Amino acid sequence: MKFIISFFCIVICLVSECINVQARDISHDMKAVWMPCMSLQLSENERSEDGFRRKASEMINKCAENDINTVIVQVRPFSDALYNSEYFPSSHVLTGVQGGDIGFDALEIIVSLAHEKDIAVHAWINPLRIGIGSVPDKLSPDNPYMKWKNDDIPENDCYTFTCDNGLYYDPSYPEVRRLIINGVRELAENYDIDGVQIDDYFYPDDNDTSDIQSYEAYKKSLAEGCIPLSHHEWRKNNINMLVSGMYSAVHSSGKNAVFGISPQGNFDNDEILCADIKSWCRFRGYADYICPQLYVSNEHPIFPFESLADEWKSFVGESDIRLYYGLALYKLGTDADGGTWRPDTTEKQKKYSEKADGYMLYSYDYL
Repeated sequence: MKFIISFFCIVICLVSECINVQARDISHDMKAVWMPCMSLQLSENERSEDGFRRKASEMINKCAENDINTVIVQVRPFSDALYNSEYFPSSHVLTGVQGGDIGFDALEIIVSLAHEKDIAVHAWINPLRIGIGSVPDKLSPDNPYMKWKNDDIPENDCYTFTCDNGLYYDPSYPEVRRLIINGVRELAENYDIDGVQIDDYFYPDDNDTSDIQSYEAYKKSLAEGCIPLSHHEWRKNNINMLVSGMYSAVHSSGKNAVFGISPQGNFDNDEILCADIKSWCRFRGYADYICPQLYVSNEHPIFPFESLADEWKSFVGESDIRLYYGLALYKLGTDADGGTWRPDTTEKQKKYSEKADGYMLYSYDYL
C-alpha cells in the first residue's frame, strides 16, 4: 500500500515537471487578507454593477490603507460562481437567489480595482461543498447537482453525497474531478488573477458510510489479488488526484498564477478530513504555497502559536513551497482562547511570520 501511494506521488511530480510554464514568483513578504463571500454580499438596493463597484472599491481602498498586498477573494462558495462560469450558476451572494442574472462580472471588477492599487488577487474556492443546511436556500436548475438529479442517467446520481447537514461532491469519480478542475482552469485562463486557493474543507468527516457505495465500487474494480487501500487512504488518494489536477490546471493556463492550499492548523484535524499534508508540503505538483490556519494565541494551553508555526515550518523543510501563516484577526480585541488573547497578540504573530514568507489575515471584516 505504501508503495502504491509513493508511486502515485512520483508520477505527479513527473507530470508537474512537464508543464512548460513559469509561475509568478510569490512574494516573500505576503500581507494578505481573506475576503469571504459574506463580505461581498449585496443587499437588495446594492444589486447593480454600480452598487457592487462602490462596495468593492471601498474594500480594496481599505486593504491598501492597511498595507495589504494580496486579497484572497471567495468566488465559489457553494458550487456557484461570483464570476461568469461555464460550469457553475451565479451565486446567491450577489443576486439573492442562486442562478439569478447578475448583469456584471464581480471578479473582473475586483481584479481591476485591486491591480490599480498594486494588490494581487487570489481566487478562493471550496471544491466539494454544494450546500450546508439551508445555505443556499434553493439550488439553481443549472447547478451540476440539479442537472444530474433531474436527467435520465442513473449513473451520475451517485456523484454527490450527503453528510450530516451538508451536500458534497464525491471526488472519487473522474467526472466530478473533471468538473472541479475545469472550473479552476476557466478561472486561470479567463481572468488576470494572481492565484487560486482552496480552503480547509475536504471530506466533511471520517465516517465510513456517506460514500460507501463508491468505495465498494472501487474495491470491485481491482484486479484479482490486488489489495485495496483502506477507506481512509482511498479518500486521501482521491483528494490528492483532485488537488494535483487543480494545480496542473492553473499552471497549464499559460498565465503566471499560482496555486495554494489553506488547511487547518491542527494536523490531526487535517488527517480526519483526508488532507494529505505530508505530500502537499514536500512533493512538487500539489501546491505552490501552504497557509495553515493558525488561529491560536501565543499562550494557548494546547497549541501555542509559535510552537505550531515552527512545526509547520519544519514540515515544509527545504522544499521550494512557500509557507504563510493564517492569523485570526477576528480574535483581536477579544478574550478568546481562555483569556490568553492579548491586545498585542496579532502584532506579535505578524512579526513572527517573518520567519516564514508572510501571513494571511482572517478576515476582511475585522480590518
